[in-house]
Amino acid sequence: MPIEASAISSGSGLVVRPVKQKRKAHSLGIGRANSSEHERTILQRDLLEGQESRLPPAIRQALQESFSQIEKEFEALYLENVELRKDIDTLNERLVSEGHVPEGLDLNKGAKPKSGHATSQLSQKLKTTYKASTSKIVSSFKTTATRAVCQLVRQYLGHRDGIWDVATTHVVPVILGTASADHTAMLWSIETGKCVLKYLGHSGSVNSIKFHPTDQLCLTASGDHSAHVWRYVVQLPLSQSCVDSNLGAVHMRVPDSSASGLLRAEPPGEDEVDASDKDEGEPLTEPDGVNDAVTVRIPLATLKGHQGVIIAADWLVGGKQLVTASWDRTANVYDAETSELLHPLTGHDQELTHCCAHPAQRLVVTASRDTTFRLWDFRDPSIHSVNVFQGHTDTVTSAVFASSENVVSGSDDRTVKVWDLKNMRSPIATIRTDSAVNRICVSPTHKIIALPHDNRHVRLFDLSGVRLARLPRSNRQGHRRMVCSTVWSEENGACNLFTCGFDRQALGWNINTTALMQEKKVQ
Repeated sequence: MPIEASAISSGSGLVVRPVKQKRKAHSLGIGRANSSEHERTILQRDLLEGQESRLPPAIRQALQESFSQIEKEFEALYLENVELRKDIDTLNERLVSEGHVPEGLDLNKGAKPKSGHATSQLSQKLKTTYKASTSKIVSSFKTTATRAVCQLVRQYLGHRDGIWDVATTHVVPVILGTASADHTAMLWSIETGKCVLKYLGHSGSVNSIKFHPTDQLCLTASGDHSAHVWRYVVQLPLSQSCVDSNLGAVHMRVPDSSASGLLRAEPPGEDEVDASDKDEGEPLTEPDGVNDAVTVRIPLATLKGHQGVIIAADWLVGGKQLVTASWDRTANVYDAETSELLHPLTGHDQELTHCCAHPAQRLVVTASRDTTFRLWDFRDPSIHSVNVFQGHTDTVTSAVFASSENVVSGSDDRTVKVWDLKNMRSPIATIRTDSAVNRICVSPTHKIIALPHDNRHVRLFDLSGVRLARLPRSNRQGHRRMVCSTVWSEENGACNLFTCGFDRQALGWNINTTALMQEKKVQ
């Protein structure tokens, strides 16, 4: 606590002495109040300790550690405050003894000197220190609590440039797919983190990757003005726990390559490079085994017709048709078997940025730099209606279906909006963030929105706009550059959320969705 002082005049000199008498007069009353308050605190604590805590042990331990840290921080700040106050009093006494009157000191009244400019600066510094330290402690506690429900499980390293998109298969085996600016698409074993297939058919950046809903087909969109449909056939390597100790490597059966353009490869190596500790600007080393992965070079179908970069593509329900979105301001609907252009979709004023097909109905949404996204209805073969959604003030980076009645849109204006398809005039919920939002994804079961940001963070919200969590990010985990895309995979137990970014890596996360929803109910 700061030490008060009283200044009195005595001849030509000034004496500054601590005020002890007044404080002593009130000490007994204060002591009784403190004693009474202390007894009540002890009683409450005993009652609480007698009750069985319903908190999980991990969260309870995190609480205890955080409060212990808070106590230590405040104790250090308190002692620092006392020492600073002593220094201020000493400085005032020295100034008075030298004949200098500090600002705010009235010698005639003999009153306590008011806080001068130097004192105000020190006080402000103390307040700032308190605020910063407290915020840091609270933020640390929130991060610790988040880590209990959001854990990084695995890194997928091997691309030589940024990763634009990430997707997972809908059929067994469940694998991870990535699309990169290094002109390749890669398929990964989710369990081992190893690349099992590389697609090298594009001559430009691969901007999007989507898997067929029922078949082992992959759709990729590229900066070479084309979209490719190609078949993948892989047998996943065994996880390390299943590998016999007598085997030196995991052997992978490679199918006949004559029909699909597959090249036979040697078994991949077991060593894996951990690049999580590298600097942000340092290029990642390609892990052993990536160059040995099965390679596909020839697509089953090449979709042409756009005059610009194809930024995204998706399968329509059933997988018999697909849609592409391009920088030429149009979207095209193709027949998947014949590659025939069925419907050109025009109307956007600027480049398209994303497209998404409804998983159960013949509906498509396209997003654009013209700050709008459009809903295209193909349910009636004779009438193809279009609805325009306006509400963003900058580029709409993505728009996805959250359910049969809702669409979620993300934008460079740092907002995410939830829309009702029956009411296009205004969103039913708006999420405001501190950074531009890229390609979002909504979990099918729990309806949790995963937001990838330009500022390297990934946040989780529900459809009502309530923030649920932020994925942990530090020097040793998380993305080190812009996060480009997210995808949920609720069928996978180990990793149910995947993210990718321009730091050349994809990350697999385990999100305890049940705990998140329980925390939401408590809030």
